[in-house]
Amino acid sequence: MLNFSSTRRRSGLVAITAAAMLGVCGCQGPVNIENADVPAWKEKVLPTANGVVLEDSGKILNRDPLVQESPNVPAGNYTLTMACDGGGKAYFAVSSGGNKVADAAAACNGSLDVVKIKVPATGPLSISTSSVDAPLIFAYQVVSPAA
Repeated sequence: MLNFSSTRRRSGLVAITAAAMLGVCGCQGPVNIENADVPAWKEKVLPTANGVVLEDSGKILNRDPLVQESPNVPAGNYTLTMACDGGGKAYFAVSSGGNKVADAAAACNGSLDVVKIKVPATGPLSISTSSVDAPLIFAYQVVSPAA
């Protein structure tokens, strides 16, 4: 008959428990981007804001950029708030009247990244969103600080 000391039994129990916990954690798969509820995720990550002049959210399932435009944005200073999830980074190229105003990026970990942008003249404002780390989900908003 085997007789284990209480120290050995306790050590064995700790090892078995740790292995079981690692096994449970290891079974969780990555976020399923293709089935993600983007509007619900956007509600959680982006702040509610007044004075939004341009916003978008969606899924990047391949490396093709997605472009959104607002036709008549007044000249001035704005805040671009961005978020993405799924791993890697999302890139946001901001143009005003066809001229590049800013390049920004957001780490895809569900946190917010914020940059200030200056729109030099009233006219169309567009943002091209892309990533080499597809698939991922993203959301952004451009807000006038005067609002």
